[in-house]
Amino acid sequence: MTSPRVVVLDYGSGNVHSVAKALVAAGAEVELTADRAKVLAADGLVVPGVGAFTAVMNQLKAVKGAELIDQRLIATKPVLGICVGLQVMFDHGSEHSIETQGLGQWPGKVELLQAPTLPHIGWNTVESARDSVLFRGVESERFYFVHSYGVLDWKLEAHGPFTAPKVSWSNYGSNFVAAVENGPLSATQFHPEKSGEAGIKLLSNWITTL
Repeated sequence: MTSPRVVVLDYGSGNVHSVAKALVAAGAEVELTADRAKVLAADGLVVPGVGAFTAVMNQLKAVKGAELIDQRLIATKPVLGICVGLQVMFDHGSEHSIETQGLGQWPGKVELLQAPTLPHIGWNTVESARDSVLFRGVESERFYFVHSYGVLDWKLEAHGPFTAPKVSWSNYGSNFVAAVENGPLSATQFHPEKSGEAGIKLLSNWITTL
């Protein structure tokens, strides 16, 4: 049986090689590219992100990332965002008094964490959503976070025939969204690729959905 083909979107973000290495360890065949045909044809797409919300959005625009993500989701083809790759899925971000439009896949705002010391760096627990696929088998594990901004309030609920997204939370000063599973679109605020065996297992769980 062949391994699922996963593209890590190459748009200039850092940390992409460690993401690719972790995905290989989790059982995927991985390619780092922004080639349109390859992005759309892959079994799964990973959108990593480090740094500032505005910079990541500008880099995504340069490779038509919003269009590629939209087309995959319309076709119900899985997408996984990591760190700022989660944040840009929301309506907009506010960093250093700069308001930036996000991809708008989910309603909500990325804002400064309400904590006495920032950034939030290190291992933290996650209160995983009921029936989570991502956290299956790692519900009690710790994951590695590096961020000063996050989503403090979840706004999207069940609507009509659509089930409510599975939202997992963590706490640093106050609660913030740690992960979301919403049909073909999933994302984590933490870095699975830096989270040891628990992170590899989480990526493996995602790969099983491809």
